[in-house]
Amino acid sequence: MRHFKTFLHDEAGTLALGESLALALAPGLTIYLHGDLGAGKTTLTRALLHAAGHSGHVKSPTYTLAEPYTVTLGGKPVEVIHFDLYRMGSPEEFLDAGFREHFNPDTICLVEWPEKAAGVLPAPDIEVFLGINEDGRDVELQALSDQGSACLERLHFAPNL
Repeated sequence: MRHFKTFLHDEAGTLALGESLALALAPGLTIYLHGDLGAGKTTLTRALLHAAGHSGHVKSPTYTLAEPYTVTLGGKPVEVIHFDLYRMGSPEEFLDAGFREHFNPDTICLVEWPEKAAGVLPAPDIEVFLGINEDGRDVELQALSDQGSACLERLHFAPNL
């Protein structure tokens, strides 16, 4: 599957999608998260991390730019790095911070505001688009690689009706 689109009626729908996505993850995935402020990017990430086994607090890395977490997938520890590039002034800041080394076959990278590092950010396997639509959210997931497509094939999500 290369494409998934649905409407989420409320925050519970966003949380449920994050939980379902956590069950479909594999090491090495790079996922871009697009959407305006308040669209649910961090909410989706928080639900994903908790469903993948992180029991502690999940904060938006707006000021730190990156927050690492260790989760367990398939009985093995996997590092997940949550990036929030909103406050980055230029793509060069991404390189100067040494973030590129985190994009490897063993780490899952979730990137909010990827356009802030355009041209230097590694290509995504999946792009997630969240849009505010009245009280709910339009959500679209697009696989851009074989690994991304395999992840979406593993995704089992029934939208809240």
